[in-house]
Amino acid sequence: MSIAIPTLQERLNSPDAEVRRLAVIDLPYSDEDDIELLLLPCLQDADANVRLEAVRALEGFEDQTTVTALAQMLLDTSAVVQEAAGLVLAELKESESAPPLIPLLTHADATVRSLALKAVRALRVPEAYEPALNQLKDPSPAVRREAVGVLGYLKRAEAVGELAEVAAHDPDGEVRRIAVGALGYTNEVSVLPSLMRALNDSVWMVREEAAATIGKLGMAQATDELVKAMQDDYWQVRVKAARALGVMKALPALPALVEAMNDTVSNLRKEAAIALGEIGDKRAIPALEKALEDNDPDVRKLARLALTNITLKHS
Repeated sequence: MSIAIPTLQERLNSPDAEVRRLAVIDLPYSDEDDIELLLLPCLQDADANVRLEAVRALEGFEDQTTVTALAQMLLDTSAVVQEAAGLVLAELKESESAPPLIPLLTHADATVRSLALKAVRALRVPEAYEPALNQLKDPSPAVRREAVGVLGYLKRAEAVGELAEVAAHDPDGEVRRIAVGALGYTNEVSVLPSLMRALNDSVWMVREEAAATIGKLGMAQATDELVKAMQDDYWQVRVKAARALGVMKALPALPALVEAMNDTVSNLRKEAAIALGEIGDKRAIPALEKALEDNDPDVRKLARLALTNITLKHS
C-alpha cells in the first residue's frame, strides 16, 4: 500500500503552522514556477514564523508587486518580521523599487521610519532627500542614524551644513559618528571645524571616524589635531590618525610617528611604518631600521618597504 506524499502547495495550505513554515523554506529549492506568487500569500499567514520565512524567501525579487508587499511587512505586528523585512528591503539595488517605500519614510512609528530609511539608502533616490533631512531632528536616535546614512549616500552639497551640525551636536554618539563619516563626500573647508571638534569627541568611535574622514579629505589644516590624536587612549584612534598623517605626507607628524614605532599595538606600528615611508624623511631611518627586528613579521615587512621608499626618494 502506497503512502500519498503531500505536494508543496498542499503543505502551504496545511492547518499546521509548522508544516506551512517548512513548506515556505522548501519552496525556493523546488521546481515550482513563479515561486514569488506562491510566497506572497504567505506574507498574510496568521503565524508570524510563516510570515518570517516568506519574507526571507522573497529576498532578491525586485518586481513592484513583491517590493510593495515587503514594504507593507514593515508594519507587521511582529518585531522580528519587521526587522527581517527591513533587512531584505535594504538589499534592493534598483531605484525603481523605491516608490512603495517613500510614504513610509514619514510613518508615525519610529521603527517603520528607520527601516524604510535604511531600505532606500543605497537606492539614492531624490525623493528621499527631504524626508531624510527633516528627520535629522527626529526624537528617535535610530531614525536619525538612518537619515544621516541616506543623506551621505545622496551626496547633496546643500546637506553639508546640516550634517556638520549633526556631527558636532547630536546627543547620540553613533549618530555623530555616522554624520562624521558622511562628511567624507565633500571637499568643503566649512566642515573642518566640525571634524576638528569630532577629534575631541567623548566617544572614541567618533574620534576614530573623524581621523579617517580628515585623512580621506586630505585636510592638512588638521595636522596638529591629528598629531594630538596620536596620543589618544584608544589605539583605534591612533591607527586612523597615523593613516591620515601618512596619506597627507605630514612632515610635522614625523616625531609622533617615530614614537609610534615603539607602541605596544602592532597595528599602530604597521600604520606608522607606512606613514613614515609615505613622508619619506631620512630622519625616520633609525626607527625603521630598528623595526626590522620587530616581533611582528608584517611590521618588519612594512619597515623594509618604507626604507626602500625613502632610499628611492633621496637617490
